Amino acid sequence: MTEMYAHVNIKILEKEYQVSCPAEERMDLLDSAEMLNAQMREIRDSGKVVGLDRIAVMAALNMANELIKSRHGGEMLETEAKARLQTMRSRVEGALQAGQQLDF
Repeated sequence: MTEMYAHVNIKILEKEYQVSCPAEERMDLLDSAEMLNAQMREIRDSGKVVGLDRIAVMAALNMANELIKSRHGGEMLETEAKARLQTMRSRVEGALQAGQQLDF
């Protein structure tokens, strides 16, 4: 079964690109392009980085850093959730054992 592809025109720093993606991912691609364009504009407008290639690399590094931080945050939440579940499980098992001891 072949997937339907969408051809999407995106504009990043006043330069237009045509990109293909699976049709169901079209909106995600547009959102990603908008986010990248905003990041690159911010870097360009700061005046600290000159040249499209350098601006693109700095934007990519910033976005990768944000992704890594969010993954670490997700890992910390997962670890905390597992610890809480283990505590709850221990309490439930303890309560069940206490209840069973009373029955005998």
